[in-house]
Amino acid sequence: GHTVHQLVKPYVKINRHDMAEAEAICEEASRPNMRFVLFKDVEQQVILSVYRARRGFVTARFA
Repeated sequence: GHTVHQLVKPYVKINRHDMAEAEAICEEASRPNMRFVLFKDVEQQVILSVYRARRGFVTARFA
């Protein structure tokens, strides 16, 4: 099977169409040492969601 990689933000195109996606795939294939985003497990996602919710409450309170 294929290994799916999530690209780092600067390489993600805003306009999603076939030509832009093909260009991004070719650019990724030409860079063997390109860094990819690591996938978070469920525990990490829970911790981040609690942190983001708290940060939102603090921002709303002091805004």
